[in-house]
Amino acid sequence: MPEQVNERKPVRVWVDGCFDMMHFGHANALRQARAMGDYLIVGVHSDEEIEKNKGPCVMKEDERYAAVAACKWVDEVVPNAPYITQLETLDKYDIDFVVHGDDITTAADGSDCYQLVKDAGRYKECKRTEGISTTELVGRMLLLTRDHHYRNLRKSNSPIKGVDGEAVSEFSRSSSFNEKPISISHYLSTSKKIVQFSSEREPEPGDKVVYVDGAFDLFHVGHIEFLKRARQLGDYLLVGIHDDKTVNAIKGGNYPVMNLQERVLAVLQCRYVDEVIIGAPYSVTEDVLKKVYRVDVVTHGVGNTPIDLDGTDPYALPKSRGMYQEIDHPRLDLTTSTIIDRIIQFRSRFEERQKRKAQKAALEAEAEAEERERANGVQ
Repeated sequence: MPEQVNERKPVRVWVDGCFDMMHFGHANALRQARAMGDYLIVGVHSDEEIEKNKGPCVMKEDERYAAVAACKWVDEVVPNAPYITQLETLDKYDIDFVVHGDDITTAADGSDCYQLVKDAGRYKECKRTEGISTTELVGRMLLLTRDHHYRNLRKSNSPIKGVDGEAVSEFSRSSSFNEKPISISHYLSTSKKIVQFSSEREPEPGDKVVYVDGAFDLFHVGHIEFLKRARQLGDYLLVGIHDDKTVNAIKGGNYPVMNLQERVLAVLQCRYVDEVIIGAPYSVTEDVLKKVYRVDVVTHGVGNTPIDLDGTDPYALPKSRGMYQEIDHPRLDLTTSTIIDRIIQFRSRFEERQKRKAQKAALEAEAEAEERERANGVQ
């Protein structure tokens, strides 16, 4: 008689959240959650639910759904997930347990969003990524300074220019919801974190290698749609990411909002990307085309003709060799600048959100401290 094989039931994991301005901290939580099981389902809250419990979102719900779906550790996305995680939802999707970061998330009434699943024994924690959050990113844009990657400007007597080109006073660099200046967080990546985010795949012999480059600041759906179409042009996608000094020299203002290490991790988590060049030159050189992998196609988005600082075309070399293509996609309207414009346009609403978030964080920290004291008392 043939031997019976007892197949193990795949472990299905649930993560939910807002995923506003989907960043590498979100991706790192999803990576950790996926490693705890076999299939990761991510519930994403609607704009209405978030507005009611947390305040306004920077990104619209369809943009947030698409950004989460593009993360390489996500198997399935559930739109319009309830803000308070329900056991009925878990049963509907045959979920074994929920994963969330090691911080408390509360609803508008102050209740723990995960208390129901905690009480049911279907809750696990992962380590939160320190130094990055949507709140912190919004804070950078509200400050309109380059402090997040040029600390020494605080010591300069020269005026600092904001995204609109106007001088930013020392007063405007302090928080309207906190009398002392905001401390900008600087994420410092490690080789281990880059390895965790990286793909181990090398191009196979005969694979068509596609190269794209850019700042990829505030990584968003416009970037994702472009990378998706670039990947379709070949078998392996290599992405060059410009360093902070280069991006600031080209774009000016307070760009980039995110530093190079943050932008590298944001790009690496995307399912369409195979490898990155960290600190790639702004103009495509012979080294770029041959010294990492032999590049077959170089692409750039349509409707945007960049010029290097010396006035030359950065794509002159691939164009001369007939290996340059331009890519059109439906989200050309979404750029890093338009995201910042959303913040500036509704500045008062986002400042109020920041204030509520700071107050909520203080209460959550107090609750965590009390819980630790009770736990120590039991011991």
